[in-house]
Amino acid sequence: MAIREIRVFGDPVLRTVCDPVVEIDEGVRALVQDLLDTVDMEGRAGLASTQIGHTLRVFSLHIDGELSYVINPEIVALEGEPVLTGEGCLSAPDLWFDVARYPRATVRGIDLDGHAVEIAGDGLLAQALQHECDHLDGKLYLSRLDRDTRGEAMRQIRTSSWF
Repeated sequence: MAIREIRVFGDPVLRTVCDPVVEIDEGVRALVQDLLDTVDMEGRAGLASTQIGHTLRVFSLHIDGELSYVINPEIVALEGEPVLTGEGCLSAPDLWFDVARYPRATVRGIDLDGHAVEIAGDGLLAQALQHECDHLDGKLYLSRLDRDTRGEAMRQIRTSSWF
């Protein structure tokens, strides 16, 4: 459908806890397509609906050249001990900080036909699953930073050209 503008830190929609999709209609189909179109660029691993101004529980992924999406995703398993992993976010451009993430994650949801889907993985996929579910819960990865690092992130945001 369309490549959408990415909402950035400070936009209140990014703090919104998303509503579950209760009916798969043309609006939801268009949202999924917009998420897929918008994430389908080099350097983009995932995109949540809030990042393009919507508040339904949907995200898209672009991992290892593969596009996918999940409607009503819920994390059902996190495995291993959290590891500090470098992370960025399209909604906080040019920032990169270490965040504690579980090395393996599993998400369940549905597809556009209402069929159950499950995505499980490690590495970048596990990180993206956790990151995008955080977005749908109204959280940016910056909220997971320790106090001093979060302060540094806020300083960088205040002096950025996009804020």
